[in-house]
Amino acid sequence: MDRVYDPAQLRTFLTVAQTLSFTQAARRLGLRQSTVSQHVRRLEDATGRPLFTRDTHSVELTEDGEAMLGFAGTILAAHERATAYFTGTRLRGRLRVGVSEDFALTRLPEILEAFRADHPEVELELTVELSGILHQQLAAGRLDLVLAKRRTGDTHGDLVWRSALSWIGAPRLRVDPERPVPLILYPPPGITRARALGALEGAGRAWRVACTSSSLSGLIAAARAGLGVMAHTRGLIPPGLAPVSARAGLPELGGVDFVLLRPGDARPSPARDAADALAKAILTGGDRLHRAAEVR
Repeated sequence: MDRVYDPAQLRTFLTVAQTLSFTQAARRLGLRQSTVSQHVRRLEDATGRPLFTRDTHSVELTEDGEAMLGFAGTILAAHERATAYFTGTRLRGRLRVGVSEDFALTRLPEILEAFRADHPEVELELTVELSGILHQQLAAGRLDLVLAKRRTGDTHGDLVWRSALSWIGAPRLRVDPERPVPLILYPPPGITRARALGALEGAGRAWRVACTSSSLSGLIAAARAGLGVMAHTRGLIPPGLAPVSARAGLPELGGVDFVLLRPGDARPSPARDAADALAKAILTGGDRLHRAAEVR
């Protein structure tokens, strides 16, 4: 039997999968929570498979839900392209996009490549920087769209993905609980730097700086060389590195939100329209942001 998957239901599914919360998905989509539940239930009826396991405390994707992530993104991307083609809408102008270093090893380039193919008249200008610097540049009006970590205490931005932070290092590295923790850090105003130092100081644990670099590749090289440990997103651990053993006694780092941010000025403009279109593409393909790019 042919099965038709409703774009509205697929978009709701992706939003729940990214936030792991029916309440937050409803808030982002501007829907009632009962409508979000109805969309997910109807999509599960269409597939004949449960896509989430959920109780009063948590929401998790099933194995079939993980598979649906890729299918939903592909279907929605095709739907958006067809809509743009037949409505005759063509985006143009310059779009200044800021992306945090965290996504250097993910499949974000695939999303950007597809966006450029769909909107060839948009001049895409990409800045890769620390999340803290991107926040500053957005506030100064130098960027139209930012994909970065959300600063502790902030609530603004469209949530793309939520992950835990972990201490990571070379698999052979052993951290002596009796000695200062050797740290591999971004410079200020790095958000993971602040989180790492705050956690260690809150736990009364001594530390020393073993390496500082504004480049993710520099931090990874230092970590692979066994110079120390670094705070990093658990879902984006680079090849050759691993979580530090609990025997090291390092404090918990908590979680981190990756969000899309736009300037506060909401007046229509070519850059605003292009930013909205790219934001939609990133939210639709958000599962690819926590999959590693193929290493050649």
